[in-house]
Amino acid sequence: MLVFLILVWICVFIFFLFIRIPRPINFPPGPRPVPFFGNLLQLNINNPLKDLERLADRYGKVYSMYIGSRPTVVLNGFEVMKEALVNKAVDFAGRPQDLMVNHVTEGPGVILSDYGPGWKEHRRFALMTLRNFGLGKQSMEERILGEITHIVDKLEKAVGSSIDPQTMFHNAASNIICIVLFGSRYDYDDEFLKTFIHIYTENAKIANGPWAMIYDSFPLLRYLPLPFKKAFANASKARQMSSNLVNEHKRTRVPGEPRDFIDCYLDELDKRGNDGSSFDESQLIMYILDLHFAGTDTTSNTLLTAFLYLMNHPDVQARCQREIDDVLESKDHASFEDRHNMPYTQAVIHEVQRVANTVPLSVFHCTTKDTELMGYNIPKGTLVIPNLTSVLNEEGQWKFPHEFNPDNFLNDQDQFEKPEAFIPFSIGPRVCLGEGLARMELFLILVTLLRRFKFVWPEDAGEPDYTPLYGITLTPKPYRMHIRLREPVK
Repeated sequence: MLVFLILVWICVFIFFLFIRIPRPINFPPGPRPVPFFGNLLQLNINNPLKDLERLADRYGKVYSMYIGSRPTVVLNGFEVMKEALVNKAVDFAGRPQDLMVNHVTEGPGVILSDYGPGWKEHRRFALMTLRNFGLGKQSMEERILGEITHIVDKLEKAVGSSIDPQTMFHNAASNIICIVLFGSRYDYDDEFLKTFIHIYTENAKIANGPWAMIYDSFPLLRYLPLPFKKAFANASKARQMSSNLVNEHKRTRVPGEPRDFIDCYLDELDKRGNDGSSFDESQLIMYILDLHFAGTDTTSNTLLTAFLYLMNHPDVQARCQREIDDVLESKDHASFEDRHNMPYTQAVIHEVQRVANTVPLSVFHCTTKDTELMGYNIPKGTLVIPNLTSVLNEEGQWKFPHEFNPDNFLNDQDQFEKPEAFIPFSIGPRVCLGEGLARMELFLILVTLLRRFKFVWPEDAGEPDYTPLYGITLTPKPYRMHIRLREPVK
């Protein structure tokens, strides 16, 4: 029996040694894949970011790897990212359509939709509708400032004590996008809001976690009752909630008098009729979830990162507060336009976004046709991973690439200056369409809260741990913050 087992292992070893996965001609270099596994065994599937960095050091800024049998190209560094996603934008603007995240959603929405006429008209519709509902205008400021009053109320009740801010920031970010999408805000204890946020945060961890990698690498395992099934159950529940919202709007709307994004989309369906376009009710249901998720998880995790660093860099917090006091003086509240007079605060907010690295691997792309990048051939349909982490801490692009330092965004005259490599929302035609809303939220929330409160790292909390939890979005580990009222800094 022992001899038999030894012979079996020898056969398996020889199989993996000599059976090669064919590589396309002039494909980027990379580690040698093994059958079935690809390069999965060379990655920490709980968090592969360090492994991706190690592979870039060995194989270069453009390298290949295999997720199961799927050839994949990883883009590293700003020069490569710009060449692919901007200069050759159409070639790299596709989305893969056969990953776990596609199967979970059961519909393209706008984020995961492949490049083409349907994606273009839906993205154009979203941008137009967001503008019509005040994005970049005073009306959107008022919506955000209205939600901030609820954050302030919660913090005022906690003055002199410590709180866990995670749920609060998720609730606030979710409510701001809810107002635009559904025309409603929800109490922070509302079951609807809590359920949506739980689904989003759990699925964000699953979708870039080890079980998603296993799902994408081993198609035969997809039918087994493994933990990735939880993501499917969550998504089904979210779709039902979204469908209920659409049905409620259909019962209560007045055509031509839109109250929110859903009404606008239903009006668009009325106008188009059966014109064969990509607009339909099932698309709307997924569209809502796309925008709600994108507008909740990224902003809330960036805010959590901001206060983690501000508490542990009290000099940075105090300097922001002095600038805020000087600029706002006797004004009732901040305006987004005030950012132009707050170079240091602007620098801090951007530095928070850089170190937060909230969407470290962006959203995966794929090539729409055979193309070439940096001298290598990339066949049509190749999965492409834009490693945004490699840009946001790239040597040569930042004065202090590996530390939290607002000077990364200040010139010699202490004026705000944004380097070209600042791409937390990605770049090119698939850049995050909620960037404008996120920027406005971050500025107004941070300025309002810093004007009113001082945030202190609790004495009994030990040393801060800046290592985030990995997923589609990076999330700071849970922490508590101590709240104090403040007098304006003189």
